[in-house]
Amino acid sequence: MAPAMAAMAEMPKPVVLGSMASGLREVYESGRTKDMEWRQSQLRGLIRLLTDKEEEIFEALHEDLGKHRGESFRDELGILVKSVKYTLQNLKKWTAPEKAESPLVACPATAMVVPEPLGVVLIFSCWNLPLGLALEPLSGAIAAGNAVVLKPSELAPSTAAFLAANIPKYLDSRAVKVVLGGPNVGEELMEHRWDKVLFTGSARIGRIVMTKAAKHLTPVALELGSKCPCIVDWLDSKRDRQIAVNRIIGAKWSTCAGQACIAIDHIIVEERFAPILIELLKSTLKRFMAKPGGMARILNAKHFERLSGYLEDNRVAASVVHGGYVDPKTLKIEPTILLNPPVDSDVMTDEIFGPILPIITVKKTEDCIAYLKSKPKPLAIYAFTNNESLKRRIVEETSSGSVTFNDAVVQV
Repeated sequence: MAPAMAAMAEMPKPVVLGSMASGLREVYESGRTKDMEWRQSQLRGLIRLLTDKEEEIFEALHEDLGKHRGESFRDELGILVKSVKYTLQNLKKWTAPEKAESPLVACPATAMVVPEPLGVVLIFSCWNLPLGLALEPLSGAIAAGNAVVLKPSELAPSTAAFLAANIPKYLDSRAVKVVLGGPNVGEELMEHRWDKVLFTGSARIGRIVMTKAAKHLTPVALELGSKCPCIVDWLDSKRDRQIAVNRIIGAKWSTCAGQACIAIDHIIVEERFAPILIELLKSTLKRFMAKPGGMARILNAKHFERLSGYLEDNRVAASVVHGGYVDPKTLKIEPTILLNPPVDSDVMTDEIFGPILPIITVKKTEDCIAYLKSKPKPLAIYAFTNNESLKRRIVEETSSGSVTFNDAVVQV
């Protein structure tokens, strides 16, 4: 951990950041990054980085978040390699001009849509998927022919240090830069003009990024969190119930211990089915979590205190039906299930972002529609149901980033 922390301490001065931004714009204006061979060579370099440094990647992710190598490969390394290879295979097709319709009055003129790079792109990545959500947008920006600055999250210092040390070895260091540092460095970066900013993180920081981007009218893509609900309908088949529970557990606890923006935040279920669902969750968790080290730890003491604080609320503590054990020394929180915690409690108003799963009961499954419409729009809605009418109502009457039936998290 020491080398990572040392690297994080070397924060660039404002004058250095300004010079770097100007230098990247010069490189972009030279046409260097627009060349198809350059784009392909950078993507191949990214694949080499991921394959050559696999063990170092596993080690960094374990140091930052306690991730098991199986989880690291599934959620970050493996999916990244597939994604970059797919981009490489399709790049020429994606960048080819497309014929467009032209109005009759313009006859015999022809029209074309010609894809072009945006210019110099700034990427702020997050701490819960510190490799995947750094290199996935980076690969897209490179494929599109942009010069790029990547600012990894300082909250995952080992992964950030790994990226800073290795990206210059495998990619064009004149056109792709990695900047380490904390919030002050991020704010200083936003003082400069960029052609696109991509930010993954909290709504609070997203507002700061958006405000600073307005100074230069910079377009911003924000990927923020939310409370993603999961509707569980009455499932007649024992097999269907077990499959649903397996997938719910995977979508709640297997990705960074629930510290993921698209993880299931809470369940909505008909009250007569709740006891059956809870018992199935308990027995399946016992089997799935039999071996220690299978679930990531909480990021740091601050986030641990936030999550354990939810359980210290007497009203919430009274709703615990499974788990609840916390260990501040290891930053581990046992998978915890709550039954009908108060709707005005912090655990039900904040994005949980951790291994705590509230279950909210309704008289009839259809009542979930009104419940969802009363809440802010989530990134995702998950529903386990064979009821086609309910599926149609969820799609037509609710609004979210995505809707997934009889599975969860697979949409990403």
